[in-house]
Amino acid sequence: MSYLLLIHEPMGQRATRTEAEGREAYARMQRFGEAIAAEGQLAAVESLAGLDQAVRIERGVQHDGPFTEAKEMVGGFFLLKNVSREQALAWARRCPAAEWATVEVRALAPCFEGSNRG
Repeated sequence: MSYLLLIHEPMGQRATRTEAEGREAYARMQRFGEAIAAEGQLAAVESLAGLDQAVRIERGVQHDGPFTEAKEMVGGFFLLKNVSREQALAWARRCPAAEWATVEVRALAPCFEGSNRG
């Protein structure tokens, strides 16, 4: 099965780091991704730009970021493949971002099935 690890970062957190601290955090995340890839379980991984570069389209209306009401932002993701729920949770626990952010684990599934509709 496939699972998505979504990294939810507190707003403004990136601005509190020095460039060296940011580079080290990024390097740790890259090494984490390499470990998943070495197990043959990584389908995709990306880091996302900040909300100041984001745009939302809501009911046909465009809203440019940053979004003042946001308390956190999705900072990146790891898409895992051929893993069980337990394996996905184990990877989430090992994720360096779990030290400073929230790592959400979500199974990939159609939006029309059973509990996926809510």
